[in-house]
Amino acid sequence: LGDVLVMPGKVGDEFIVRPGDMLKEKGWVYLKGAKSEPREGTDGFTYDYKEGPITFPDALDRPSRTMVTGEGGLTPSRFKHVIEDKTGKLRRITPVEAERLNGFPDGWTDTEMPRNFRYFCMGNALVVPLVSEIMKGIKYIS
Repeated sequence: LGDVLVMPGKVGDEFIVRPGDMLKEKGWVYLKGAKSEPREGTDGFTYDYKEGPITFPDALDRPSRTMVTGEGGLTPSRFKHVIEDKTGKLRRITPVEAERLNGFPDGWTDTEMPRNFRYFCMGNALVVPLVSEIMKGIKYIS
């Protein structure tokens, strides 16, 4: 993940995780953390909900998690990528970083569409280098 990051100083404040969103109810820490809690379904049925933790912030020395179509926006989410930059600030990845994670050229989705649509496109895309490697193998199958 670390080799796709935009250089420090080039990332706008709109990508910085707001401190107030860290610990609030349904904030980043809660959403990324492990859970074991009772929940109630729409029909009144109660069940035990469990899920494991997600590394937070995302590890820069390991492969990236799968990107989903809801990657954009300021709202805390279990699935959005959050990294710690070289200044020690937590931030969401930029559209260019999302493009790089999927193997697309910088600016591939920069077609004047809204930023959230750019993330949606990358969450809906296949990872180009992965598809390329698969096709190399298929090429030799008779």
